[in-house]
Parts: sequence; C-alpha cells; structure tokens
Amino acid sequence: MTVSGVGAATTLLGVAAAAESVARGDGQQPSTTVAAVIAVAVVAPLALSRLWPVAAVLLSTAACMFGLSASFPLTVAGIAALATLFAVAGRNRPLRTVAPLPLPFAAFAVQPWSTGTPDARPLALVLVGVTAAAAAGGAAVRRREERRRQRATERSAAATLLEYAARGERARIARELHDVVAHHITMIALQADAARLATPGMPPEGARRLTAIGDTARTALTEMRRLMGVLREDVDTEPVERHPQPGLRQLYALLDEVRDAGTGGVRLIVSGPVEPLDHGIELTAYRIVQEALTNARRHAPGAAVDVELRFGDGEVRVRVFDNGPGPPVADDAAGHAAGHGLAGMRERAAMVGGKVTAGPGPGAGFLVEAVLPTKSVNA
Repeated sequence: MTVSGVGAATTLLGVAAAAESVARGDGQQPSTTVAAVIAVAVVAPLALSRLWPVAAVLLSTAACMFGLSASFPLTVAGIAALATLFAVAGRNRPLRTVAPLPLPFAAFAVQPWSTGTPDARPLALVLVGVTAAAAAGGAAVRRREERRRQRATERSAAATLLEYAARGERARIARELHDVVAHHITMIALQADAARLATPGMPPEGARRLTAIGDTARTALTEMRRLMGVLREDVDTEPVERHPQPGLRQLYALLDEVRDAGTGGVRLIVSGPVEPLDHGIELTAYRIVQEALTNARRHAPGAAVDVELRFGDGEVRVRVFDNGPGPPVADDAAGHAAGHGLAGMRERAAMVGGKVTAGPGPGAGFLVEAVLPTKSVNA
C-alpha cells in the first residue's frame, strides 16, 4: 500500500472511531486506541503535502474536526501538523484556493457540535488563528520567491542586452577601423612607395626614410588587422542603427586621393536617372567603393580602376572593376578574399537590404558589385 493509501485509511479509521464514540452518547472520554487513531489521522496527511497539499489539508482538517466533536483534546503534534500543511498549501497554491480552508474551524467556534467538552470552542479559535497565519506565511514565502525569480530574470535580461550592445559596439569599432583608419594607413604606405619610386635623383637617406615610412605603415596595418580579429571574434551581427558621415558627393574627393597616391587611372561612371538616396544607403555605397579601391591598390598596384554607379528600377548598382591580375590564389572558389574587407562590405549591404558579390572580373581583373535599394529598409 502506498503512503497516500495509508494516510487515507488511517483518516477513515479515525473518523469511524470518533463517529462510534459520538453515537454511544455516554459522555465518556474516547479510549486510548481511538485517541491514538485520531491523532495519527491528523498527522498522516503530511505524507501527501508535497503532491496534493490541498487534499492533505482537507484530510487533516476532517480528522481534527471529528476529534473536536468527540471531545478529543488535540495534541501539540496535531497542531504543528495542521500549521505545516496550511503553510505548504499557502506556498504552493493560489491564495483564493487556500483562504477558505480554515472556515470549518471558524464555523465550529461559532456553533460547536461538541458532545460536551467546553474546551472545544477555544481550541477551535486557536486553530483558526494558527491555520490562517500558517497559510498567510506560506503565501508570503511564495511571493518572496516569485519576486526573487523576477529580479533574477530582469538581471539576466539586462546582462544579455548589455552584452548585445557591447558586441554591436565592438563590431562598429572594427568596421570603422577597417574602413577609415586602415584605408588612410594604406594610402600612407602607397604614397611613401610612390614618392620613393617617382622622385628622380632622391638621396639614399631620403629613400631609406620613405621605405621606413612604408614599412611602418604596413606593420601598423598588420597589427590593426590582429586587433580587428579580436574585436570581431564573437560578433555575428551588427547593430542596425548607423551614424553616416560621408556620402556619394565625397566620392570625387576619394577618387582624387587615390589618383594622387598611385600610378593607375581611376574613373567614375554614372548612368541612369540619378535620384537622392537615404543617408544610410549613401554611407554604405561610399564605404564599399572605399574598401574596393583599397583592395585594388593593395592587390593590383598600378591597375586601372572603373567605379560605376548605375541607377534604375528602385536600386543603385555599385561596381568597382580593376584590370589587374585577379583574385589572389588563397581566395576560395566564390572569390571571398581572406580578411575582413569583403565581410564588412557584405555586412554593410545586408543591413540596408542589399547584397555584395566579389570575384574575378570578365576576362581578367577583379570585380566588386553591390546592389542597394534606393530607400533604406529601416526608413
């Protein structure tokens, strides 16, 4: 027989014994056996409190009520068991379910159906106070635990949001380092090399200094790429919000800067009905052209480069093509060059609803092509 079955059987025996004593009407105190059975019946439902706390309270209350009606003096263990059961019920069940449970003791205190002991009514009043206080205490514990869980959830959510913001900020810093600072350092290295090669009759000391400037710039680029790898190592996505600075109007200055730094020609080709773009789209297009020009000067020095903007059908196509040797051997079959440059282009384009492809150009060279909507997806 299970523990719950034992508890139920014991309670039924206690009820039967108490009923028999009341039926005799002889005014005698119940026998020791009956008293022991009722005492056990009051305590036994503790075995059910974990799974069925309300049922355990009802069983123990029923046994206690029969004991009171039979003038049975409730033991301290019985009162403690009742308090424990009501506390467990208050902790595990809603207050609207537990609140009516002390009512039988209150009804007995108002109109006792005892067989004769005058101590029954005061004892019933004591039980009302004990059970109500225990139920309220259990409910208070439940509310305290709920508040603690809620605070823990809020702290976890705040920590997650903070980590997300930090990852987004690291991605933004890495992108700006690569697109802006790395671009200018590359231009320093190219200008130093161009000045050394294009200046006839330069003293050896001047040539050594220009070589040192170029080497220092390339070393700085290597260290910067290592830093960007650390910043981006755990970043999968980037924050949606952007703070645009340059736009398509600044492309002329960018192309002039590239022309001044190298020997290859650069030209800008614009076709289609030109229309105003969102600031985020202009920033994205500018950064893609800037990065593509930097890659062209790094991997194909001296090659001619065409930058094309083609407007139409609600989109703008940005194409940067050079007639150099093509992608390095280390690139994969899809033309994804090693490093963060092409990844940054694709991320920028994706954030505004566009896409970027890169790979060998038609016939020779290298082609970067971006398709961007004329209106930002976040507008």
